Amino acid sequence: MVSRLNPYLSFAGDARQALEFYKEVFGGTLALNSYGDFGQQGTPHADKIMHGRLETSSGFTLMGADAPPGTELEPGNNFAVSLSGDDDAELRGYWEKLSENGSVAVPLEKQMWGDVFGMCTDRFGISWMVNIGS
Repeated sequence: MVSRLNPYLSFAGDARQALEFYKEVFGGTLALNSYGDFGQQGTPHADKIMHGRLETSSGFTLMGADAPPGTELEPGNNFAVSLSGDDDAELRGYWEKLSENGSVAVPLEKQMWGDVFGMCTDRFGISWMVNIGS
């Protein structure tokens, strides 16, 4: 897979409705995975969206999710730029440069869904997500 760069939106519990709305606006294919799909069945947020992806025939990719429990969302901190793909060296290189002199919220490491993932804020205050597919 070629590496891609796209917006990643965070929602306060209504990601499913928002992403379905964006599908109505832009068309395309919507894939939704809940927290329950990734081993958190029986929790209060099991039906909330852990990851959603809308891909359109125009080449748009929009990703989003419900914020994890305990995360406060405010205008300005409810989005990030997502880098994803399967080129480990390329994506780790981006990670190293983006996180240098910034702050790391989630270290770049293997996650429950099997990919390597990390979140950081660069030195200019922009939030980034890097996902390396396995």
